[in-house]
Amino acid sequence: MILYVHFGAPQPDATFRQLLILLGEFTPLVQALPPEAALADVSGSTRYFDRDAAGLAALIRMRAAAVHDLDVTVGIGPNPLLAQLAAHRGAPGAVRAVPDDAAAITHFLTGLPVAALPGVGPTTARTLASYGLHTADQIAATPLLTLQRILGAATGRTLRERAAGVDPAQVIAGAPPRTLTAEHPFVRDELDGARQRAALTHLAEQLGARLRGERQVCRSLTLTVRYADRSMTTRSHTLPEPTAHGPQLRTAAHALHRRLGLQRARVRVLTLRAGELGDAASAPRQLTFGPDDDKNHRVEAAADRARARFGPDAVRPASTVGLG
Repeated sequence: MILYVHFGAPQPDATFRQLLILLGEFTPLVQALPPEAALADVSGSTRYFDRDAAGLAALIRMRAAAVHDLDVTVGIGPNPLLAQLAAHRGAPGAVRAVPDDAAAITHFLTGLPVAALPGVGPTTARTLASYGLHTADQIAATPLLTLQRILGAATGRTLRERAAGVDPAQVIAGAPPRTLTAEHPFVRDELDGARQRAALTHLAEQLGARLRGERQVCRSLTLTVRYADRSMTTRSHTLPEPTAHGPQLRTAAHALHRRLGLQRARVRVLTLRAGELGDAASAPRQLTFGPDDDKNHRVEAAADRARARFGPDAVRPASTVGLG
């Protein structure tokens, strides 16, 4: 059986690695899904620990609460897809299981909103809804050729398999994909949207400089907002192309902020995380035919040289002056 362990919120790199070590005490087959989840294949562990998968999940929850003060959610299923869906099918902080039984899997997927299936975004969900397809069981009952005409050959086949609970993926053990994180705590709870955006500009510039310094690019950005009442909201965005270019990171960060629609929320901390890192030398780059993009890259390179000589805050956008 597979466990999908959700830690409740994006975790700092050090904490995330410690949580992976905790899972590694139960099985060597642990796959990181940073910054807030992991998969664990406990098929070979139940006999050793003399506990079923639910018993191991309960023990993991207890250890995470005792060591890291985290109320984790664990989904259990015969494959990674069903384990993930089980984890998210209800309130956080619980153990939920889908038995390895065809009838039980069909019952679990009946009525599941199509948007809950991995890979189904708002656009795909709206397209399917226009054909009267709103739930996983409706997708599974639709002829494959019909779905392929609506979504395309590969997407239609994949979606139909997922809607039926089919997932051939295996848990692959290995080190977690590296991420970079920048955080800005406000001196006072911040209600001003302009100052929040200025802080995001500074965080995007920090991440860009660090990525370029390590000759890395990122493919995704994740924004986490922590409020005065200690609650949090997280939004992620996949970039059109891997980049370490400050203006592109800044535009994506501001777009994530707009999507939240905070409307004078009392913000205590903003955290911006660059994910899916890769080598800059091998990353594709969209060609442009104007001088502005090349000029921006030259200015950015000059700023990086100044930061390397005089410190990370030697050059920064004017809108971020005074943030600290």
